[in-house]
Amino acid sequence: MKKFLVGIILALSLLLVWAITLWQPSGTQSGIHSPLGLAEVPRGGDFTLHSPSGPLALHDLKGKVVLLYFGYTFCPDICPTSLGFTSQALASLDKDELDKVQMLFVTVDPERDKLDKLKTYTAYFHPSIVGLSGTPEEIAKVAKLYGASYAKQNTASAGGYVVDHSAYTYVIAPDGSLFKALDHGTPPAQVVEAIRAAMQMK
Repeated sequence: MKKFLVGIILALSLLLVWAITLWQPSGTQSGIHSPLGLAEVPRGGDFTLHSPSGPLALHDLKGKVVLLYFGYTFCPDICPTSLGFTSQALASLDKDELDKVQMLFVTVDPERDKLDKLKTYTAYFHPSIVGLSGTPEEIAKVAKLYGASYAKQNTASAGGYVVDHSAYTYVIAPDGSLFKALDHGTPPAQVVEAIRAAMQMK
């Protein structure tokens, strides 16, 4: 019986590793969706949105490498994968490096993602990630700067809808300029490389 339980645990562990590292969901059936492409070429630029601690502008973070991601807390698959990989990358940085990095998670579902929910959700992945929201118009303006795309899709799920969205992690240099856009599923080691390369941009 003990060997059977060990086998079950091992099988579930392998399934979890596969789901995190290799599974790429497709289609929009039953709330499962694929990342969208960019709406346009990212230009980057300053913006101000609302965090659980108050208004936060990109220029407030000058001197830090900023990782910017657009998603939402009800996301069933894409966001957890992206944030999981990024949190592993953040955990790989030493303290001095981590002090020079800030990740921002911008919701594309402000109707459901209230600031307290964003705070709880982002803390689950890493305590330094800050969730941001705003009016639909404010969020759309920021998304346009970075070429991010998103679209609500009604489903038969309990939540009533999903939001298909692009899943790039934007790496912003300490001077506020856009350094690089990382694809969905970029391995943590490559995220670390991008962060350290951006740190050299003064």
